[in-house]
Amino acid sequence: MQFGKDMVLRLLIVDDSVEAAEAIVSGLRNSGIAVRPSRPENETELAAQVLQQPDLVLAARDARNLPLPKVMQQVDSTGKDLPVLVLLDNVDDTGLLEVLSMGARSVILRGHTDHVQNVVRAEWADLEARRSLRRLEAQVRETERRCDTLIDSSREPIAYIHEGMHIRANAAYLDIFGFESFEEIEGMSLLDLVAPGQVDGFKQLLKQLSKGEAPPPRYETEARALDGSHFAAVMEFTPASYEGEQCLQVILRRQEFDPELAREVEALRQRDQVTGLLNRATFLRALEDAVSDAAQNNTHHGLLLIEPDHYARLLQEIGLDASDELIAAFGERLRTVIGPDDVAARFSEHQFAVLTPNCDYHATSALADRLRTAFADHVLETPSRSLNTTVSIGGVQIGEKIASVTAVLGKASQCVLSSIGVGGNRTELFDPGAADRAESERVEAWVTRIRDALDADRFLMNYQPLINLHGEPMEMYEAYLRMQGEPGELVQPLSFLQIAEEHGLLWEIDRWVVGKAIQVIGDRLRAGKRTTLLVKITQASLQDESLLQHIEEQLARQNAEGSLLVLQLPESKVFTHLRAAQEFQARVSRFGVRVGLEQFGSGLNSFQMLSHFDASFLKIDRAFMEDLPSSADHQQRIREIASKARELGKQTIAEFVQDAASMSFLFAAGIDYAQGHFLAAAGPDMDYDFQ
Repeated sequence: MQFGKDMVLRLLIVDDSVEAAEAIVSGLRNSGIAVRPSRPENETELAAQVLQQPDLVLAARDARNLPLPKVMQQVDSTGKDLPVLVLLDNVDDTGLLEVLSMGARSVILRGHTDHVQNVVRAEWADLEARRSLRRLEAQVRETERRCDTLIDSSREPIAYIHEGMHIRANAAYLDIFGFESFEEIEGMSLLDLVAPGQVDGFKQLLKQLSKGEAPPPRYETEARALDGSHFAAVMEFTPASYEGEQCLQVILRRQEFDPELAREVEALRQRDQVTGLLNRATFLRALEDAVSDAAQNNTHHGLLLIEPDHYARLLQEIGLDASDELIAAFGERLRTVIGPDDVAARFSEHQFAVLTPNCDYHATSALADRLRTAFADHVLETPSRSLNTTVSIGGVQIGEKIASVTAVLGKASQCVLSSIGVGGNRTELFDPGAADRAESERVEAWVTRIRDALDADRFLMNYQPLINLHGEPMEMYEAYLRMQGEPGELVQPLSFLQIAEEHGLLWEIDRWVVGKAIQVIGDRLRAGKRTTLLVKITQASLQDESLLQHIEEQLARQNAEGSLLVLQLPESKVFTHLRAAQEFQARVSRFGVRVGLEQFGSGLNSFQMLSHFDASFLKIDRAFMEDLPSSADHQQRIREIASKARELGKQTIAEFVQDAASMSFLFAAGIDYAQGHFLAAAGPDMDYDFQ
């Protein structure tokens, strides 16, 4: 399971210690898990918060305010799939067996950060898997219900056979044999409906099917009706399941004409008339079988999509009337290159498909290269023209990791478009098994890109104004870091900061950000404008002596006032690096530089931390701005923050303001500053009119 920024873990923590609970939340956030915590202090709050359907419950075994048995009782009373993880200081056999007997899913060793994170991740992943399974089961039940309805109403005679016996048949099937109700045929052997002269051959077919051999696409026989009459019939077999039992679906049709002619018609029905290759519908059935085989048996197959390069220009050259000749020549060339077991088709107007069974990535890649070379080095002959053209090829290695027809075709189509996009005459294959290697290459490319941006000064700032809601107008902006990519492209920090952190580059980025901010403040002062600038820094800078020296040197060089610079740190990072944050704040204050907290209010007891850390600004977590005009809970939380901040002499900032109703509420609640797209979007210029 991938934990991205859109996945939020709703975590209920039962612990007498606020600090211990906050440490758990911070540790999870530091590991990349977005957490929305709650912490009940009594049974009433516990009952209310459990009903809000958290994802996991972390309960301390030694909690006195809410003992573990009461927590388990409350969770059990909901009847929900709500895993309880028990926090223990140490583990012994007796304690482990005791908590597991209460119904706990697992235990967590308090103070062991890695163990906390691993168990939470594992249990959350298991929970999401169970939820997904329940959703799939509901969808399957609904699909089965609809299928039953369709089968019952179908004019095609359809039956389900298990171990040679009828377990289901629709009205059309009963009618073709002369039965009035299913009770007359239930449990009857399919052999009883075959003419005596066909029984031996049909027995052999059933034996083959019982051994797991693939059924033939069609089987011609002579059927026997209830009144003893015989008629020529064609049976189509498809593996299926009915009420959890593996079985065969049988579609039976009367054969009213010459069997040989029927075979010819069926063969024509499966072929494209221009190229003689399989048509799209027939190829899709073969692809579905391959994907199903990969999912069930962990086999590997290759899919290639091939398109002529510059097809529109080719048509202009040869004329629309000769398009079929060109497609036929492509099909013929394709047929001469593929192997005897490969399946080729005309997949769309000018796109071809090849399915190569039981091959690994290297074999699929080799076939793709042979096809590309075969067209690039060959002259296509049509009745009226000789021409040379190249092809673009996109492919997918079908395996257990991508056992979905939709996903396979989607990836293959992306690869074709990518090949075309870089000029054609190219192959590109997606191999799910190489995802880890590709990810390593992607990360390395980003590291190189970040280093290049630092060395070549390819970072820049965008600025968004902060509006004072109550005092005199003053110029204040927040600076947002951007990386310059291709001409005209600006790369957002979320794309590269995580990689920068993992490779020890955050301190260099912080150094650039702070230096640029001081330069801008100095430039504005020389232009006669006092502009306060807020910039974000990371926890990597809290113990960076070089940044402190850099700030001092840049303030002197730019002749800038330190009081116009506000450095912002996330609340969760300050909590987990409190000692370093205190020392950092004390040292930058000597230059007049102020420090603010962002994402404020996301912790379990945010204001308690302010007794240890002297933040000048409190930027409210943007989660509280979502649906603010209609969310009573968010409104109450913002009022509480504004009120307590005024008591402590701290100024508050609300970001992400999106509408007039939110602005009105923030003004009434006593928030000091507001920013957001409703007021002004971030941009490269500092031209907002604060008057």
